[in-house]
Amino acid sequence: MSSAGDELEALLALMRALRDPETGCPWDRQQSLQSLAPFTIEEAYEVADAIARADINRLRDELGDLLFQVVFQARLAEESGQFDFAAVARGIRDKLIRRHPHVFADPQLLQAAQLHRQWDAHKTRERAEQGERSALADVPHALPALMRAAKLGRRAQRVGFDWDNAAGVRAKIDEELAEIDRALESGGREQVAQEIGDLLFTIANWARHLQIDAEDALRGAGRKFEQRFALMEQAAGQRGLALGELSAQQWEELWELAKSLSDKR
Repeated sequence: MSSAGDELEALLALMRALRDPETGCPWDRQQSLQSLAPFTIEEAYEVADAIARADINRLRDELGDLLFQVVFQARLAEESGQFDFAAVARGIRDKLIRRHPHVFADPQLLQAAQLHRQWDAHKTRERAEQGERSALADVPHALPALMRAAKLGRRAQRVGFDWDNAAGVRAKIDEELAEIDRALESGGREQVAQEIGDLLFTIANWARHLQIDAEDALRGAGRKFEQRFALMEQAAGQRGLALGELSAQQWEELWELAKSLSDKR
């Protein structure tokens, strides 16, 4: 059986072949860091989806797809003289050693809360060394909006800017809803969009206070809706009903049926 190192070197060699100016793949040759970015994000979501579905074989494949994105982008950087895959691996290895002094420098057993504080302190120090002074520096703009909202909230919390508790955030939700109602009365679409954004931001941070991942919660709600809608389609088909011709009452009946069926599964 080949080693992980052998397999990785073979993958790196394959990437070089795909990018060969004369004999490589035309599609791979024309890619750039910018064009690959959406694919990298998509592959990360495919990994998350495989985990959510508890599909271990698919997870193996999706992790391979994500690794290929790392290899691909490292190859592009190497071709432009910036860095290579070895530098990527070395960089994350060095960072993990720095951020785990309780394992490598001064071995000791720490509680989860202590580890979080230590981890945050290391990241804050690293950002300061890079000249980033803002507590909100380097929160990626490409993160899903709910995830980024919660991350911004956590960063602000570290310097003392946060609601005292979940009840305080809940009260803010009522305030944001009232502001949406006022914006609707004024008829300003841009203002309504802004107020809805404020509401979603607040809900993400309410979930944070409740120790719930808003992104996961919404993803789960989407899966549940898909399942129930499929049950409605199935029930409508069994009754000989065309979806586009259903009345509001018929939709409601099908929805209640789908809910009862899904709750039994």
